[in-house]
Amino acid sequence: MRRRDFTTAASHLTAAALLPAAAPARAVPRVGMADADRLERAFTELVTADDQIGGTVSLETRALAFAHHAMELQRVGHATERVRSRLYYLAAAFTGSALWAAVDAHQPDRAEQHLHRALTLAGLSRNPEIQLRLWSHASLLASQQRRPNHALAAARAARESSACRRDPLYRSLAAARAAGIHADTGEHTTALRTLDHAIAAFERADPAQPRPPWMAFYDRAELDGLAGLVMARTGDQQQAEACWHRTLARLRPEYRRNRAYYSAQLALAQLRQGDAEQACATAVSVLPAPGADALAGRTALLLDRFSSELAATAPGARCTGDWAERYTKRRDR
Repeated sequence: MRRRDFTTAASHLTAAALLPAAAPARAVPRVGMADADRLERAFTELVTADDQIGGTVSLETRALAFAHHAMELQRVGHATERVRSRLYYLAAAFTGSALWAAVDAHQPDRAEQHLHRALTLAGLSRNPEIQLRLWSHASLLASQQRRPNHALAAARAARESSACRRDPLYRSLAAARAAGIHADTGEHTTALRTLDHAIAAFERADPAQPRPPWMAFYDRAELDGLAGLVMARTGDQQQAEACWHRTLARLRPEYRRNRAYYSAQLALAQLRQGDAEQACATAVSVLPAPGADALAGRTALLLDRFSSELAATAPGARCTGDWAERYTKRRDR
């Protein structure tokens, strides 16, 4: 499904569908778990959209609108403490999705605004899983902003969350993300040791245990993908390539955004090992099909980097000229 079609379909989830039934005049409407359930279903659909199309302004805007709906239910209705806690959780989850959309689109200024709001809501919800998600996003945001100390502190906060203590799958994700941050800051030994912890925790996790929808992406394919990032940042391009081949072989079809992202990473790893022709073939597979929306965000930046490195390392190769022609034609449609 093309992005513009998905956006149109998702927009049918209107504010009216999420608010409780109209109450008699001057009566305070009761907000219950059924209202929270409707928001939860909307959140699941938003996560699915992100998996397919990645961070877009449309997705970011919808996420913020749903967060507003959750807080409007807090404001206008009578609810139990349990329902209010869940509404704070959902508001934090939606704002976290807006944060991630901005990070994915490489818009750190907008992302930072969402982060502060999301952390406040997560604290009010007292939900450790959503707090872990936000600290994990915060570490990636700080890396984009080139603030290594902030990135390491956020990664540490994620790993120290009570969610990680209770569930090894959360522990694995937090450790894998932290390993990438350590590798990015030049702490290669620590990065590899932390990655080992992530792999060991993943092996201990129960895949059947119920978890929120935003954790569905984290499987063996994603662990291999994050491991590839660590290997590439420590300079081991051969191991990075092997990790990303495993990722692409295991990645579920619905994770189109991640497939494009890791394919672009694979192309860079192949180029850095001197195989320009294979690297170009891999990079071409990332380009959008005719009539599809242009690439944006992190994947677009990776392909920009690929083009620059290709021109520098293989300026006279036939594949370099072919790639430049295809890339220029499809990049800015």
